Amino acid sequence: MLHGFLLPKRDSSTTIEPSMDTRPDHRPAHHTPSPVPTSIFNVYPGESHSLSGIALRAACLGFAMGASLLLAVTCGYFQLPFFFFLLALFHFLEFWTTARYNTTQAKTKAFLLTSNGSAYNAAHLTATLESLLELYFFPNLKPRLTFSTYLGLLLVLLGQTTRTLAMVHAGTNFNHNVQRRRQPGHVLVKHGIYAYLRHPSYFGFWWWGLGTQLMLANPISFTAYAVVLWRFFRDRIEAEEMYLISFFGQSYKDYKAQTRVGIPFIN
Repeated sequence: MLHGFLLPKRDSSTTIEPSMDTRPDHRPAHHTPSPVPTSIFNVYPGESHSLSGIALRAACLGFAMGASLLLAVTCGYFQLPFFFFLLALFHFLEFWTTARYNTTQAKTKAFLLTSNGSAYNAAHLTATLESLLELYFFPNLKPRLTFSTYLGLLLVLLGQTTRTLAMVHAGTNFNHNVQRRRQPGHVLVKHGIYAYLRHPSYFGFWWWGLGTQLMLANPISFTAYAVVLWRFFRDRIEAEEMYLISFFGQSYKDYKAQTRVGIPFIN
């Protein structure tokens, strides 16, 4: 049973009635309730909210996190398997935070496993290959724990925490895609992390990505990540803010003047 709804047999003629849930509401005060859908979620296999698809992805990510942590504590070069752990954790949190704070958008694609494009996958593959090649040619240098290792871990923690908080504080106003039309109920979020950063999810991923490459001591991938991510976020923020100004007018202009992006050289 889905919370708040009775799950019918798969019959398009079935009318869905909300269940009477009298349990106390323990949601945090800043939580924005998800709008009640007019019909049941598409929870059947192959559909947008497929329960079997969600379960399979969550199980695979859980297995990847466990296996990666095991390798990290048993092999001589913990950074690479820990990178895989961080990557799996990132994708799990993308879905879990969506499911918790923007429930109607908890689709299988909310894991972001296949929707980030080929460049995203190529970047992580390149980082993995660079780590392995440098480990092969510099076996005594690569596994060392240096200042960059610890700095990278701190940036990863900062980035992941900020991105997750962005999704929590935005609630139903958060979307993985740039919105070209203002949706009903869409408001300008200015509380929480948004009181300081106007694009905290981008800030978070920027520093998360760079932090992983510092942790891995990957000079080539660090440079590539910095250039590609900077260009991507520069263009995306410029386009997104054009739409946000059209949605909220002077309110957004005032908000923009009071906050920062937090990515170097992007105002």
